[in-house]
Amino acid sequence: MSGIVIVGAGQAAASMAAKLRALGYDGAISVIGAEPVPPYQRPPLSKAYLLGEMAVERLTLRADTWWAENDVSLHLSTTVTAIDPNAQVVTLSDGDTLDYTELALCTGATPKRLPAAIGGALGNVFTVRNLADVDAMRALFVPGKRLVVIGGGYIGLEAAAVARKLGLEVTLIEAAPRILGRVACAQTADAIRELHRAHGVEIIEGVGLTQLTGDAQVSGAELSDGRKITADFVIVGIGVTPDDEIAREAGIICENGIAVDLHGRSSDRHIWAAGDCAAFPSGAGRLRLESVGNAIDMGELVAQNMLGAACDYSPKPWFWSDQFDAKLQIAGLNAGYDQVITRQGEGESFWYFRAGQLIAVDAISDARAYMIGKRLIEGGKPVTPAQVADPDTDLKALLK
Repeated sequence: MSGIVIVGAGQAAASMAAKLRALGYDGAISVIGAEPVPPYQRPPLSKAYLLGEMAVERLTLRADTWWAENDVSLHLSTTVTAIDPNAQVVTLSDGDTLDYTELALCTGATPKRLPAAIGGALGNVFTVRNLADVDAMRALFVPGKRLVVIGGGYIGLEAAAVARKLGLEVTLIEAAPRILGRVACAQTADAIRELHRAHGVEIIEGVGLTQLTGDAQVSGAELSDGRKITADFVIVGIGVTPDDEIAREAGIICENGIAVDLHGRSSDRHIWAAGDCAAFPSGAGRLRLESVGNAIDMGELVAQNMLGAACDYSPKPWFWSDQFDAKLQIAGLNAGYDQVITRQGEGESFWYFRAGQLIAVDAISDARAYMIGKRLIEGGKPVTPAQVADPDTDLKALLK
């Protein structure tokens, strides 16, 4: 029986399936997931779950009974090995096939790994993406162990914070001149660096990794400046690549992800994409957002458009990162910023402007600044750098 097939079982897939049923779609829905568990939250993996503050049962996005009650077929521990766009059929890893009227690719992204030639294949070298990744390393998070983190992005910094809270010795290596170089301004990076160093994380910037050393398992790291660091285990956080291989093999156009139009439709009229794997039109090019908010919003939008809504996607980006006792909240996209204003409030916030227009806000332990900034950006409200810089300005009043 033909119906809607959703490839991937993450946040975008779960949101899409729920939206389809909420909109009254009564046809077959099949969700194909490579992992042996139903869809769950990924952000807590490198935060509360790794710390032991969130049980695995609390990670799930829907109650176990929801899927059957809503007649959504879950195919777990299963991947799609081929898509036949002409016949509108997918082939599964267990040999079964599913016909589809509409196909949604919510395949997410895959962590980049270190080359085997420099030790990336050694034992106790981990990435952080799914439940199995974190479960594999949890036993090593004991006081006194030495962790080396490769990469100064959010994943690496979150893992470093958890490790220090649990009493490990932590060294973080960032080859670029500073941490958060691709995603945040220098002011935000300075604040996060200070936070980590105050908690005992050693941060080494502007120095590359030459080699991970060890026999079967990693025992250390050699850096480009000649330093050698002992390691009981290593976490690699050097970014992700969109998981678009199955789409490419099916002849779907991909450009740093599965290329979709503003409705979420790919180059094949019956194939859609949402979430981390989807590259949608933005400005003069394409944009791919790796966030929970994007996965939810785009998953729901594609559900609507599969049923004929023809709505354009207008993202409202937001992100967050928990590190030690600080919460970093981000609204908007800072691409192309030419000015940053620092503002003190409940905590500290950094306001990004491009040609005088507010485009993004980073707020560290300052929920009020985050919420006001988010509403100003989403509402297109006029606000100037001078207003933000003036401590006497009541920014909330600008929302009126």
